[in-house]
Amino acid sequence: MDDRNRTNNVEDAPKHGEEDYTASTFQHTDGIEGIYSNRDEETAAELTADDYRRSAAFEGDTEQANTAMGWIALALSIASFFWAPILLGGAGIIVGFIARNRDANTLGNIAIAAGAISILITLFILPFV
Repeated sequence: MDDRNRTNNVEDAPKHGEEDYTASTFQHTDGIEGIYSNRDEETAAELTADDYRRSAAFEGDTEQANTAMGWIALALSIASFFWAPILLGGAGIIVGFIARNRDANTLGNIAIAAGAISILITLFILPFV
């Protein structure tokens, strides 16, 4: 179909429930005479799933929860230098990865590195001392 001829083939909108009023019986608020419609028109915007995805928690609460995971991971990794290095170092590494996935990158990375260093010292250096 050609764009130039398409407008010629378009029908007018149906006028259900509309009456033609003259200037003496109906005057529009703008002073325009015309057709009075008693039908309700509804307009709506399209919504996507992203419009409904709202966090139930406040931004500050989730940020504090994320950094709490990072601090727990760091505490486990530091404690692994003094007691049960393989157990606490492994726990610090695992919780460090969880903290990193929850956007506490710095604390998570430090906890992972400290846990790994603690395990490496325990396995390779302490047996020779």
